[in-house]
Amino acid sequence: MRKFLDKLIRRSALRHLGPGLITGAADDDPSGIATYSQAGAQFGFNMLWTVVFTYPLMVGIQTVSARIGRVSGKGLAANIRALYPKPLLYAIVLLLVVANTINIAADIAAMGDALQLLVGGPQHGHAIVFALFSLGMQVYVPYQRYVQFLRWLTLALLAYVAVAFTVNVNWAVALGHAIWPQLPATPEVIVMIVAVFGTTISPYLFFWQASQEVADMTVDPKATALIDDPKGARRHLRRIGIDTYVGMGFSNLIAFFIILSTAVTLHTAGITQIETSAQAAQALRPIAGDLTFALFAMGIIGTGLLAVPVLAGSAAYAMADSFGWNQGLERKYVEAKEFYAIIAFATIGGVLLDFTPLDPIKALFWSAVINGVIAVPIMAVMMMMAVRPEVMGPFVITRRLKFLGWLATGVMCVAVIAMFITW
Repeated sequence: MRKFLDKLIRRSALRHLGPGLITGAADDDPSGIATYSQAGAQFGFNMLWTVVFTYPLMVGIQTVSARIGRVSGKGLAANIRALYPKPLLYAIVLLLVVANTINIAADIAAMGDALQLLVGGPQHGHAIVFALFSLGMQVYVPYQRYVQFLRWLTLALLAYVAVAFTVNVNWAVALGHAIWPQLPATPEVIVMIVAVFGTTISPYLFFWQASQEVADMTVDPKATALIDDPKGARRHLRRIGIDTYVGMGFSNLIAFFIILSTAVTLHTAGITQIETSAQAAQALRPIAGDLTFALFAMGIIGTGLLAVPVLAGSAAYAMADSFGWNQGLERKYVEAKEFYAIIAFATIGGVLLDFTPLDPIKALFWSAVINGVIAVPIMAVMMMMAVRPEVMGPFVITRRLKFLGWLATGVMCVAVIAMFITW
């Protein structure tokens, strides 16, 4: 079966999809599902516009990060290390590791809650099993096979498309509100908009996609950085474009359907306070039935299995680039001990946080604050690197990408300022 699927990928448009698709799908992690569920439950269809608005911004900034990796042959942190003061790099990477570990804790807890809702048993026990499974896959499964696993795991997100078709949706009203929302400019609305933007455009996604472009070159003996060998550059850049457009489109489509399904069920039923994705699944059961509940809960588990390795991996790539360590999921453990140690630290650290008195909702809030704060300087640095010939050679970004990238940076900057004003 696996050989058949691999053959199908090679012969179809799916061959263009890889880092971008996985990055986009990982953006809809259980913590993101909780945010989108709260948006739909609290404001109904009126938050659908946010995922439409952020789509071109995501495409722009993620394309920039992917191009930096493919053209320079180095991850974001390695490029920042070569061009900017090391204290800036270390501060950014440290905050990234902390935020990712907190996010992993919330995601693993949500996966444990979801499985407990489906089959019973101890929530913490389920969480430990999920964490060990994810860690074992990253350490022991060969890179090419592991990436294929992540690629097919993105299909778990289709559960949320299915959820929307198990309930009665007034599509004319929903699409109308997606184009023209009816929202007052209250602090609650602003906070939710900031939360959706922060969930959608996250720093760990920048580091992951750039590093995966480098990792894909590492496993191909014929591949080199485009700055060193421009042959075939047009084909590679086109592939990055397709991969990112599809990956970010898939990400925002799923977010759209999560907001849509919770708006038509929970919001309509007067349930407006949702703090976790598992709570959203549980609230759906008496309103929309067992099938909708099961699809929503299984989606949490599938997205968690996809997101946890991306969160841990992006932290490991950033740390390895910062300190010049051997890195890459294609390497065996003995060849990149420090790299895998960071993956283990982030994953196991996330599990341990679930056993502390720390409130996971407050932890997620602080994770969002950290992500929002560090996203702006990272995006600004990325945009400046993407126009420097010493990084990009003749492949500096186009005027269109400059516009989208700086617009995304500006939007995130405004979102962070609004977050602190409405705090």
